[in-house]
Amino acid sequence: MSTTLLHVGRAFTPSTEIRDAGILIRGGVIDTVGPRSGMSAPAGANEISATDRIAAPGFLDVHIHGAGGRDVMEGTEDALRAVSKTITAHGTTSYVATTVTARPEDICKSAEGISRYIALQHHATDSRAEVLGIHFEGPFLSPVRRGVHPAEWLKLPSADLLEKFVTAAGGRALLLTIAPELLGALLCIDAARKSGLVVGIGHTDATYEQARAAINRGAHHAVHVYNAMRPFTHRDSGVIGAVLTSPDVTAELIADGVHVDDTAMRLLLQAKGAGGVILISDGISATGMPDGKYMLGSFEVTVSGGVCRNAEGKLAGSTLTLDRALRNIVGLGASLGDTLRMLTLNPATLLGIEYKKGSLRAGADADIVLLDEALNVTQVWTRGATN
Repeated sequence: MSTTLLHVGRAFTPSTEIRDAGILIRGGVIDTVGPRSGMSAPAGANEISATDRIAAPGFLDVHIHGAGGRDVMEGTEDALRAVSKTITAHGTTSYVATTVTARPEDICKSAEGISRYIALQHHATDSRAEVLGIHFEGPFLSPVRRGVHPAEWLKLPSADLLEKFVTAAGGRALLLTIAPELLGALLCIDAARKSGLVVGIGHTDATYEQARAAINRGAHHAVHVYNAMRPFTHRDSGVIGAVLTSPDVTAELIADGVHVDDTAMRLLLQAKGAGGVILISDGISATGMPDGKYMLGSFEVTVSGGVCRNAEGKLAGSTLTLDRALRNIVGLGASLGDTLRMLTLNPATLLGIEYKKGSLRAGADADIVLLDEALNVTQVWTRGATN
């Protein structure tokens, strides 16, 4: 069992900042975190001095469709390994593979493939980002706010169809996006919660009252807030009003400077606080790739200047990486500690895995990112393995 003692200038746990910190890693798990002066290097330990670096928990992305030219809907080992390798270089050490609206058979096939890959990755030490489970974004979405999701495959919420998806996922379904105003949505939310899924409100034209009904039923997450949602006005606050005023609802944010205006991002941060926002990439296969044409599920998108659009000119996911989201939010005036929380502890808590992900703490997986003072990623450990 390998042992490494990492010595850094600052470590964000992320709730606490430790200066001149030591992080002891044994067999892929964090053994101890604290001031380096209070630690003794175990016999045979490999000590790494990085006193000019900042250590943080590895980033956790709960909403990503692809990267490195590959899409998670492919459901193959090659595709998922490519996605994982690409995003690891940008500090993401774990993620939830996110599907798009498609034929139900294709969604099931993708879920089966992703589930097989998850089983395989637990039998090997791998420095690539870990796939934690599956996020079903669609097909229970509003036709009015579908974004680029294919209209022909949208479905009214159905507990029976959801059960097929969950079964195909083999116990690895983690999150469902649903438009709560649709017929059957509340019963589908009940079924999702019974199956242990986190329910997110998204791609929705819900009124405030409809959104609150879903929240009261157990939907406590909001998917890429502002985007593909009924707009907020002073006499019709809609789903955004419900999200902003519900402390128990976490809010996803695509902080690429394209999907959401800076002022709207500041408003969300102020309304929800550091504990209520989760930074996501919504990245597609074009992430980490040059401009060109790429696939998102079964349809083609064009990337120009790093911005993804479909043939109608609608935004189609992003090429954002979470290290860039970190720099963008800090650039808006948020503290480094608060921003790191939005990338680490908050998404881990949403998934109920904060005991092993999203924190530098004893017993947690050794998912660690080193940053320079400009907040660029310089080294990454995934479950103790590094390139």
